[in-house]
Amino acid sequence: MRAVDQWEQIEADLPAGWREARLSFRPEGAPEDAAAVLLGLRPGRVGDELRVHVRRDLGETALLRNLLRRLDEKRIWGALTLLGADVSERADVSTGTGRSLAEEWDREVSLLPAGWRDLLCELDLDSSALLPRAALLGAPLNPTRVPESSVLRFRASSGGGYGTAAPMVRRCLERMDAEGITGHVRVVHALSDTENVATQGPVWRLAGRSL
Repeated sequence: MRAVDQWEQIEADLPAGWREARLSFRPEGAPEDAAAVLLGLRPGRVGDELRVHVRRDLGETALLRNLLRRLDEKRIWGALTLLGADVSERADVSTGTGRSLAEEWDREVSLLPAGWRDLLCELDLDSSALLPRAALLGAPLNPTRVPESSVLRFRASSGGGYGTAAPMVRRCLERMDAEGITGHVRVVHALSDTENVATQGPVWRLAGRSL
């Protein structure tokens, strides 16, 4: 079985709140060849066995999947096994809750007035290492990075104009939740009952920049 398929089976059996997985890969050929491919995960070697630790909160699951595909492409076959996994509850320090990103979005939307139309929002990630994967999964949001931070800024709209529809925002955040990307979602500015006449929507000015 291909290495990436072995990982998908292992990942499917991991508990929902897993934080770190410890894996062993025992190649059929020279361990050095497999170690060269897995270098990005800093593998350790025990005899003919390679061991790696994968941190879900750092977005390393995507890196692992890509490296395992490279093993398969190079026909470096072997057995991938799970040695152990750590599980932790995601805690929201500010509220004392364990809300997912999608649940935080639901809460933000629930606090808006019924006639809301345009939103300026921010996704504050727990680590800058999560930015590339979060930006990819959130591509429909057309996010922009706030300089020198781990914050992605995006716009949402309840209908028409420039901004992502609320259901699509939630879907993007669900994808991030599924890959263990953590952080906080907040609505920075909200406008109600606006009419986009010959425009794509309102323009916000923050720190001298138009958004």
